[in-house]
Amino acid sequence: MKTLICKEPGKLIYADRSTPEPVDGNTLLRVRRIGVCGTDLHAFEGTQPYFSYPRVLGHELAAEVVTANNDFKSGDIVTVIPYINCQTCLACRTGRPNCCANIKVLGVHTDGGMAEYIEVPTRLLLPAQGLSLDELALVEPLAIGAHGVRRAGIAKEEFVLVIGAGPIGLGTMEFARIAGGRVIALDINEQRLSFCKEKLKVDHTINALKDDVTARLQEITGGDMPTVIIDATGNQKAINNAFQYMAHGARFILIGLQKGEISFSHPEFHKREATLMSSRNATRVDFDHVISSMKNKLVDPSNYITHRVAFDDVAANFSNLSDPKNGTIKAIVEV
Repeated sequence: MKTLICKEPGKLIYADRSTPEPVDGNTLLRVRRIGVCGTDLHAFEGTQPYFSYPRVLGHELAAEVVTANNDFKSGDIVTVIPYINCQTCLACRTGRPNCCANIKVLGVHTDGGMAEYIEVPTRLLLPAQGLSLDELALVEPLAIGAHGVRRAGIAKEEFVLVIGAGPIGLGTMEFARIAGGRVIALDINEQRLSFCKEKLKVDHTINALKDDVTARLQEITGGDMPTVIIDATGNQKAINNAFQYMAHGARFILIGLQKGEISFSHPEFHKREATLMSSRNATRVDFDHVISSMKNKLVDPSNYITHRVAFDDVAANFSNLSDPKNGTIKAIVEV
């Protein structure tokens, strides 16, 4: 089978590998769609934490079942929960497989779906439920935002500041809105901010390069500042700056991931009795919530897919697939 391998930072090569022969408990899938995300781009650039080379990228998948079993028949269309958990550690035993101590994420810790076929645990497959291949390829990235929003515990009418209007941030805004929050989008890309207004109906946008962020937040919130802040940038400076935007009693959720240290004023954080938490991956509950939201037309998947590329052309075009300068929101690989 044809496989695309990230051999080292900046280098993608095609190779021929044997088609997997699934072991008991696993299912062989024919990959049909692959979403390209920031994790893939960071791996290509050499800036992705928890990463080693060579690696087959790709974890946002829509696929067709090849090997029938008790749960699926040949030809069924599915999406994949790409977080292979051990099922035995404390996190797994307490219902948090998304932060399993021994987790292997497809395309990060173990080879992913940039190939014609992939073998995955059957327990991590979700049926299409009428969704298209394109829609199924969007479920995982949207679930990341849905999980962060669930971690935040957003109450109706709360002001929610989402920092970063990339695909993960956009999905976070959608599910913050669905949860009843009053969403504020913060980014430095005016085109992305316009997308937030026009496509996602976000009420408030702030350009960090043009606006006085603190003054705008005070204006929008009536001087209170946001009670929920969610970072979807993974940018150290953006994360550190965001501590000053917190209302008293606020929660700060980190979806974005970076390699450096977080730095903030302890007295300022303490007097607010603030809460800081991370949000890693997503759970089946979040995947189900995304699928249900798509089926009930609360989320319009067509807003997200802006670029398409054939599998044979990925290596030559990869560096452009997630570049905001090209107007890219989400690029989809067709296999």
